[in-house]
Amino acid sequence: MSTAIERIRNIGIIAHIDAGKTTVTERMLYVSGAKHRVGRVDFGTTETDDDPEEQERGITIFSACVKFRWQDNDINLIDTPGHVDFTAEVERCLRVLDGAVVVFSAREGVEAQSETVWLQADRYQVPRVVFINKMDREGANFYDVFNDIGPRLGGRPVAVQLPGGAGPTHTSDPFAGVIDLVDMKWIEFDPASDGKVVNVLEIPERYLDDALLWREQMLEAVYELSEEAAGLALEDQPVPRELIIATLRKGTLSREIQPVFCGSALHGLGVQPLLTGVNNYLPCPLDRPPVQGVDPSHRDRVLTRSPEDASPFCALVFKILPAKTGDNYWIRVYSGTLSQNSRVACPNRDTKENVAQLWQIHASKKDRDGQIDTVRAGDICCVIGPRAAITGDTICDTREPIELPSIKFAETVLSMAIEPESTADRKKLNETLEMIKRQDPTFRAVENEELGQTLISGMGELHLEVIQHRLTRDFGLKVKFYKPRVNYHETIDASAEVIGQCNRQMGSQQMFGRVRIRASKLDDAAAPVQVLDRVPVDAQFPPALRAAALQELTQRAEGGGALAGFPLTGLRIELLGGEAQEEGSDEIAFRIAAGDAFDKALEQATPVLLEPVMRLEVSTPEAYMGEIVGDLQQRRGMIAKTETRGAMTVITAHAPLKELFGYSSAVRSLSQGRASTSMEPSGYQPAPREDAAAFSYS
Repeated sequence: MSTAIERIRNIGIIAHIDAGKTTVTERMLYVSGAKHRVGRVDFGTTETDDDPEEQERGITIFSACVKFRWQDNDINLIDTPGHVDFTAEVERCLRVLDGAVVVFSAREGVEAQSETVWLQADRYQVPRVVFINKMDREGANFYDVFNDIGPRLGGRPVAVQLPGGAGPTHTSDPFAGVIDLVDMKWIEFDPASDGKVVNVLEIPERYLDDALLWREQMLEAVYELSEEAAGLALEDQPVPRELIIATLRKGTLSREIQPVFCGSALHGLGVQPLLTGVNNYLPCPLDRPPVQGVDPSHRDRVLTRSPEDASPFCALVFKILPAKTGDNYWIRVYSGTLSQNSRVACPNRDTKENVAQLWQIHASKKDRDGQIDTVRAGDICCVIGPRAAITGDTICDTREPIELPSIKFAETVLSMAIEPESTADRKKLNETLEMIKRQDPTFRAVENEELGQTLISGMGELHLEVIQHRLTRDFGLKVKFYKPRVNYHETIDASAEVIGQCNRQMGSQQMFGRVRIRASKLDDAAAPVQVLDRVPVDAQFPPALRAAALQELTQRAEGGGALAGFPLTGLRIELLGGEAQEEGSDEIAFRIAAGDAFDKALEQATPVLLEPVMRLEVSTPEAYMGEIVGDLQQRRGMIAKTETRGAMTVITAHAPLKELFGYSSAVRSLSQGRASTSMEPSGYQPAPREDAAAFSYS
């Protein structure tokens, strides 16, 4: 029997790399009874990190979905990567999830990628709870992390738990359990059962004063959110437990607050209360607004779909895993029902698709025993049968089509040339790259037939390294790899108004066209190129010729710049007018004239080469700070700030990607292995003149 929709929780685990997301997921599976042994990341035995590359590196690379039951609720949980190179996995998962658990390390606190995933959750308006993990580690500090969430992330954390102690067992007050501020109880986790058995006791005397103080802070948040609770407080009446939970849930769903839990997932401390918090505070599909989309035949008409079985079926494809027996399409069902052996529309591709099979997802594969007949609103499942749809596409009822907003992914920042060692491998390489592109929407591959090479592009060094290993190890291809190169952009630094002409003889006919355009720079250098029609309404400019000129300008804008053919960004092209003659002025002439004007405008408006800039966060002992800062300055890095977090100094800086190849290894070398670093794209800036000169055709 299917689960009632109010009993479904679709959640994601998101965090900075090494905060413990996969370990939290593993413990949730264990304490819920979904598995009988706890896997370890460092042993490569976790349920969700089942790819050899993940097991070898000890990090999550591909998002994985697991389903389990907790207190009569079905939880669909997606474990996501923390490394910035694989942020697309987080992006596509947050797009379809209803709630999230944000994990922070109690020692490292709010880190660079923590900010990125928090902002991604903000963008998709995802309610969230917080889990401060690794409370048993040396230097763990719940209160520092808690106090950072507001100023650094713009959140409003509300503690519903406090840790009992902090740090490992050899410290004076080691972490031993959690204090429940709602029920005012002390919760211990039996080590003999690997944390599965929970003991609820009275709060030890040494923690009572802090517990009363923090409970009052929690209740202050409740009073702000509930007039009923505030009225009881004015009458000196106790606020019932049910009202506290209901009010905290209301504040979480409206994203006004984020309930905060704590524990140590590695040692099985605090995971059961977190799961109960997921049930209590995170939304079911009914708590989320109905999805909106457009009518594919009338795109100005907005349609909505409510999460009900009676609504027309619609779902979003958020991940594709290629397979020999048929690609596995991961979908989130937003409305209606879908059965096996049915037919659906894919309005993005203007086609219809077959749905041959439906499967429950387990980790990154379909569950061997999980074939299902029907899925309903709120479900996440695997579909086999479609062929044309890609990540971000909608599949829906053929009689009542709707196109949901797609998923936007960041642009690639790094490229690498590859070529097969033999012509026999070329076809297989091309097929493999096409398959990887279907699986990974941030991967690009473009073949250069003249050079016999293929340029592959990704989100960073690690991303390309993983692709490289997949090609050689997983697919057995013999491929040559060349040094990675930065993906530059081009823009302009001035304005120019020019006239482009076509005045040439074609056979016996004299072709003529004249086009006037203006090129100007936008405030945002990374913004897409704008092509605008500014021709006066009363101008003598035939519509067909005007349309041809605009089409040519648009195509040129989507091509490369004047320096080296890199993608254009941050400029506006305006068509101001045109001049035609009765004889010889046709669409071809005006396309030639528009192209001539475009080239002149870019040349006269001072072309600029833009290089990608990364935001770095380096965590280092104070003793190595000088060497690291000096090295960053040699890499053209700009130090934004330094701050102390526990025993470590954290340096935030911005530096060009070109200067950061191999930077992680350099940091380890400078600090004798004691410093760590993370980086994420921060935008683009003008490249040095010598770099632009090296690319210039002139």
